[in-house]
Amino acid sequence: MSVQAIAKGVKISPRKISVVAALVRGRSVDDAITILEHTPRRSALAVKKAIMSARANADYNHNYKPSSLRIVEISITPGPRLKRFRPAARGSALPFEKKSSHIRVVVDGEQRPAKTTSKAVTKKTNEVKETA
Repeated sequence: MSVQAIAKGVKISPRKISVVAALVRGRSVDDAITILEHTPRRSALAVKKAIMSARANADYNHNYKPSSLRIVEISITPGPRLKRFRPAARGSALPFEKKSSHIRVVVDGEQRPAKTTSKAVTKKTNEVKETA
């Protein structure tokens, strides 16, 4: 089972984020974070946050080992665009768009074995309930 994280509405154009996402596609999560820490682009921080969120989701919500996680899929899709105008010569206006993106990261790895409850713990809780 794969675990995902989605960062929506990142205020960077999808084309700029896709360049950074291509660097880490298919790598392990630890390698990807190391690469992104040394990448001198503003979009590297947004991609790194999305990958760290996917790692945290896998660790805390789905009981995966963080060291065994690999990036199965990382996709960048365009988000909503804000249409604006810039003043130009002779009182005219030129349109431009402020672009945003959605980052979707899917990770998969080795799951930890499920924890079993010991009988000693259940006996103690039963004794407490009986005395109360």
